[in-house]
Amino acid sequence: MKTDPTQTTTTKASKKAARATRKSGRRSPFASAALLAIGLLVTGGAYAAVSVSTASAEPVAAAKSQASVDEGEKLFSANCATCHGLDMQGTTAGPSLLGVGAAAVDFQVGTGRMPLQNQGPQAPEKPVQFTEEQISSLAAYVASVAPGPEIPEEQYLDGEGDASNGAQLFRINCAMCHNVAAAGGALTEGKYAPSLVGVSAAHIYEAMITGPQNMPVFNDMNLSPEDKRDIITALKFMEKNPSPGGNDLGSLGPVSEGLFLWIFGLGSIVALTVWITAKSN
Repeated sequence: MKTDPTQTTTTKASKKAARATRKSGRRSPFASAALLAIGLLVTGGAYAAVSVSTASAEPVAAAKSQASVDEGEKLFSANCATCHGLDMQGTTAGPSLLGVGAAAVDFQVGTGRMPLQNQGPQAPEKPVQFTEEQISSLAAYVASVAPGPEIPEEQYLDGEGDASNGAQLFRINCAMCHNVAAAGGALTEGKYAPSLVGVSAAHIYEAMITGPQNMPVFNDMNLSPEDKRDIITALKFMEKNPSPGGNDLGSLGPVSEGLFLWIFGLGSIVALTVWITAKSN
């Protein structure tokens, strides 16, 4: 079979054109290097922009923090140094504050217990004398001198923990002083465990980690942050669902309930008996 010279020539021309097309479409050896350089420039530019913004934000935050500490020092000197000393070492009128941390300041000042109004068995809760910003400044200053327990994070104060576990932990660790209904109770020598009804979640947590008055300290080895969150959840649940069985009689337990029955219940029976006897005569 003979081959058509014209067809052969056309085929060779097509192959040559295809090779030329493939060659012309091949990437230049400098293209990869150019793309890499562009990528590095874009990445470096973005990193530089972020670094500059972060670097510019850090001095601002540091300045604000230092300003808060300075304001706290002024407030401390004017309101707290008389009892606790200018160096926080304590005096005969007040204990040392070294190592108590921001949490203790936020609790004591934020509940009005400090500044102390009168000497007594323990500091009572009273109207707060400082603004939230001033309390924050005082806490920042005390923590800057000697670190201690910090103000708790919001994630442990949301009241979304395990209420069942929290109620069990509360009965084991807290109910003997604060009452199983968290209504508070009397202690020795004129001291008392206050009611926990209406107390903010932050102050409950801070009390657990700082141990104010006669309360023991529950650090993270005793009760984990999650356990503390569960206890707060249980307390807030009880606060929203008070005494489902009727009048709580102050939630003071079986003593008050028994006294109520003896005085009013037995008294009513005696009065009724006297009335029936008088009528029969």
